Amino acid sequence: MADNVRPSDQALLARHVEGDPDAFGEIVRRHRDRLWAVALRTLGDREEAADAVQDALVSAYRAAHTFRGQSAVTTWLHRITVNACLDRARKAASRRTSPIAETERLEQLIEPHESAAVPAERQDLHRELLSALRTLPAEQRAAIVLVDMQGYPVAEAAEVLGVPTGTVKSRCARGRARLLPMLTHLRAEDGDKGTSGGGRNRAQGTSVPQTAGPNDSGAVKGGGGRA
Repeated sequence: MADNVRPSDQALLARHVEGDPDAFGEIVRRHRDRLWAVALRTLGDREEAADAVQDALVSAYRAAHTFRGQSAVTTWLHRITVNACLDRARKAASRRTSPIAETERLEQLIEPHESAAVPAERQDLHRELLSALRTLPAEQRAAIVLVDMQGYPVAEAAEVLGVPTGTVKSRCARGRARLLPMLTHLRAEDGDKGTSGGGRNRAQGTSVPQTAGPNDSGAVKGGGGRA
């Protein structure tokens, strides 16, 4: 590949199918961060997310010859990743989780640099918001993650999830409705803390947080963002 030419994702995937040993690695480097972020926020567990991304990339590597170009390569990769996450989330739902184990997993979602970025007095709120997100059914959580946390348009999220746009809208609406009472309670608590010292209510504008930024793990090697 010439240094001054950036091939498209579709061209790279075609090269991979033709036997180019470096093409798929470049695709991974371009999209790995976004895939990791979606997996981590959907599953809320670092090891599960890493395994889901690995499973998805292996599946994509093997199924590249089936790609027909009916959607963007990034949409195709996200669809495979979300499906891997939903499979793991459904299996996890059948296992009983202890409060201690839940707390430990929430702690793992916040890296040292992230803890430093969140004021100490708000870290408890941050963890509670993450916990609230995990109470949603897997399908609602995936829709919320894509639309509200990753910023996907509803139509593109629908492509990723393989459902109609109306289904994405209804899942987001139901998920937000379930989160609202918890978030309202947390905002009120945080507001009490913020106003007790005569300061501004720091909870204003609080929403479902972006947890564990896309560059926070080396579970899958590579770098770069969404192309």
